[in-house]
Amino acid sequence: MSGFQRNSSGQAVIGAAVLQHIVETGTLTTPAYIYDLDGIEEGAKALVDALGHDNIVAYAVKANTAGSVVKRVARAGAGADVVSAGELQVALACGVPPARIVMSGVGKDTAEFDQAISAGIRGIQVESVEEIARLAARASALSHDANVSIRINPSVEIDSHSHIATGHDEAKFGVHLDDLDRAWAAIDAAPHLKAVGVSAHVGSMLTSPEPYVASAKVVCDSAKARRAMGKMLEFVDLGGGFGIDYGGQPAQPPTVFAKAALQLLAEQELADHQLVVEPGRSIVGPYGVLLTRVLQSKTSSPRRWAMIDAGMNDLLRPALYQAHHRVESLSAPPSGTPWRVVGPVCESSDDFGLHAISETLPDYVVIRDAGAYGFTLASEYNGRALAAEAFISKGQIESISASPGVDAWIKSRLDA
Repeated sequence: MSGFQRNSSGQAVIGAAVLQHIVETGTLTTPAYIYDLDGIEEGAKALVDALGHDNIVAYAVKANTAGSVVKRVARAGAGADVVSAGELQVALACGVPPARIVMSGVGKDTAEFDQAISAGIRGIQVESVEEIARLAARASALSHDANVSIRINPSVEIDSHSHIATGHDEAKFGVHLDDLDRAWAAIDAAPHLKAVGVSAHVGSMLTSPEPYVASAKVVCDSAKARRAMGKMLEFVDLGGGFGIDYGGQPAQPPTVFAKAALQLLAEQELADHQLVVEPGRSIVGPYGVLLTRVLQSKTSSPRRWAMIDAGMNDLLRPALYQAHHRVESLSAPPSGTPWRVVGPVCESSDDFGLHAISETLPDYVVIRDAGAYGFTLASEYNGRALAAEAFISKGQIESISASPGVDAWIKSRLDA
């Protein structure tokens, strides 16, 4: 597993491709996302092997929806966690078997229900009692049985940004434990619904398994309570949220979470249930970078800025979550007095923080660990075109998804 590294000369490398060489070929316009496909596949396979092939690593497609990425994850033996009809179609088209797909989301529309039901996916994760009635109506209208899993709200607090904590009492996600019996009863009463699982997702950027296991215990308790009712479930889904090291706080590898999950199921005497986990960031995050050009410096004593052509429209996480991404030179490791790195967007939050790039600014810099929630959260705000994407395999660019360019944005707005 490689991802971002530096070679013996100190040059930045992604997937065995030297970034400076990519710049010199002129094949990419900036800003551009660059992904290490071999690293993604190898990391996904390691997690699939650790969890066991009878269980499901349901890759959270929302982290990175690129077809080249999803195909590699599927080739590694992973399934998919999807949250929309679009993501479901991408997963199926990329070779993910329906029996290894779960669909989550608090507000699925009728068309999404119909597609999930017709595809026969492993589980449609309902997140409210009210949703069960809507799903039952669609299954009845299609005369097609639907596999249903209840996503519970485990009422577990985690040490993370409020925008990515999803398992506490104030979160919009999941069925409250007080409503769980009512939810099971609604599924059991619907002739075309089959209760197959129970799930939870406590939040993102977990750096150790402890909060994950705390949430998982609530899921296990719910599965055991269902079994005590004489109604066995087929799987327990413990969610995802495995963190990565963005350069500040080291995170345990995904395989550690997998080992903890398997151990918990054994302790809870639920090893006869299939285990589902839903990692996204940990599979793709470390294997992508955002290549960006330095436009100019600005000095306003005692401050100095490095202005780049990538903005919050390209990588929203720092503005949305106050997330930290390392910004580095292509030619040498970080050094010198830090620069305040900012983008071109007309918002004060278009700010990537302080980074010791080098004493003299280079022509290009790279933003690290941008493989997850980068392009998928991007927008055309301020009339800026979406970034290009390049996919690296065996040290070479395998394919490029070109930027649509500003002209396409202008035409779309004039046609509106």
